[in-house]
Amino acid sequence: MATAKKKQIINKDHIIAKYIDYVLEEDGYPKSVYKFCKEVKVKEEEFYKFFNSLESLNKSIWSTFFSTTLTAMDNNKDFESFSSRDKMLTLFYSMFEMLTLNRSYVLFALDRYDMPLKNLEQLKDLRVHIKNFAAELIEIDNEEKTTKLIKNPVSVFSEGAWLQFLFLLNFWKNDESIGFEKTDVAIEKSVNTIFDLFDSTPLDNVLDFGKFLWKEKIMRN
Repeated sequence: MATAKKKQIINKDHIIAKYIDYVLEEDGYPKSVYKFCKEVKVKEEEFYKFFNSLESLNKSIWSTFFSTTLTAMDNNKDFESFSSRDKMLTLFYSMFEMLTLNRSYVLFALDRYDMPLKNLEQLKDLRVHIKNFAAELIEIDNEEKTTKLIKNPVSVFSEGAWLQFLFLLNFWKNDESIGFEKTDVAIEKSVNTIFDLFDSTPLDNVLDFGKFLWKEKIMRN
């Protein structure tokens, strides 16, 4: 007796997975929601339960990378006891592990348009997530400081964290080292540098980071 075929559950993650596969297999993006849904055998009404357009789907992919990363971090019982510096390091290490798992799609998506700024539009929601994460860290650190004079500006710190991520994303894109070891070094040095700057500690790490970037530039040229 034949067993009944298990019905496929259509949810947000299923549609995202199908979309990434479509883009990579077709070497391009679907022209419409109708065409995409027809190709992956998903009803349009099911698609619209989770996304209002293909553009919103593009942005949601990056948000999903972040939320999946955050969930994995939260599942680590020791994470809450980490310092703000270690939490930011953990976020970036984990985030780039996630991106590496999806490297083919990420590289394709980041080179979709000839204009770099146009390619960054898909990162708008991710920018909000990273800035909020960084802002929460600096607010916690500020609670331990006694006067406003030594409190760090939350908006400056959170925007700095986002610019830092963009720098690391570009570095990772061009990293040809085995296991992306140089990206790991860049993450460590850049996060330590920005925290040292906000902590007003000696600038040894800033100089060290500058030497690292200069060396990488010379080697690539």
